[in-house]
Amino acid sequence: MARQIGAVQARIEYTGIAAVVAALRAMPLERAVRAGARLGGWAMNFDRPNRRIALTNLEIAFPDYTVQARLGILRAMYKSWGRMLAEWTHFGDLSRATIERVATYEGKQHWDDAERKSKGRGLLVLSGHYGNFELLQLAHSIYGYHIAIVHRALRNPLIDAAVCGARVRYGNRVIERKAGGAEMLRMLRKNWMIAIALDLDVRKGVFVDFFGKPASTSDGMARLAVAMGTPVVPVFMVRQGDTIRHKIKILPQIEIVKTRDREECVRENTQRFTNTLEQMIREHPDHWNWIHRRWKTRPPGEHRFY
Repeated sequence: MARQIGAVQARIEYTGIAAVVAALRAMPLERAVRAGARLGGWAMNFDRPNRRIALTNLEIAFPDYTVQARLGILRAMYKSWGRMLAEWTHFGDLSRATIERVATYEGKQHWDDAERKSKGRGLLVLSGHYGNFELLQLAHSIYGYHIAIVHRALRNPLIDAAVCGARVRYGNRVIERKAGGAEMLRMLRKNWMIAIALDLDVRKGVFVDFFGKPASTSDGMARLAVAMGTPVVPVFMVRQGDTIRHKIKILPQIEIVKTRDREECVRENTQRFTNTLEQMIREHPDHWNWIHRRWKTRPPGEHRFY
């Protein structure tokens, strides 16, 4: 869990964001999304510390790209975040009658197939901080697919409470990432679907290849899939151009490898999950969160990137 900031700083941050949220909420959705994109582009100019992290990551991922090309991806990412914030302010307007205006399924047959194969053991939903991942979770629940979301608490408790409140509005659940293994097992046995963002650096994980570099990655999803026989289905939200429309892109179930060597089995399955994430990021690099220190934890003896 990230260390929480002090109460005064939390209130100052929350008040500033609340003012922006109120302004975007007062606009029609399409106009708010356009305004959010402009805000995102503006934010990039001032967010120098995170911009340095992102450019380091982009150099690792795309070493053959020019600096201008990497800056183009980064600017598009900031604009995407601005659009995401604008859409978040309008989540209260969404319902089963209106959700198809902004989010529809692509590859839904893969989800249905995995549910049939699950036989009451739940589903593991592989995703990441990609596209409008908050809308992804909300849209699922509005369509009737309630999900338990593995959540790493934000540093600002006021913002964290607002985010969690939006996530559970239509029946989803939140599982705190720290010491959440037992709760995930319990919910899978109750045939719940559990969404895990597998694109974060962890101190104690398994090293797998990600854009050609070892990246310390949580092995929890692999261990659950092997132990329970639960299907793993990759699901991502892909924006259609610069519009308010999104596709909930569902990929075929990932085949789980089972061998006598448990640790090698876990590593191989985690690599398969990570390969899928990398594939989606390569398809839409502006959709991913480049300011996260994804390669922070290094194998023994390797130099640090940040």
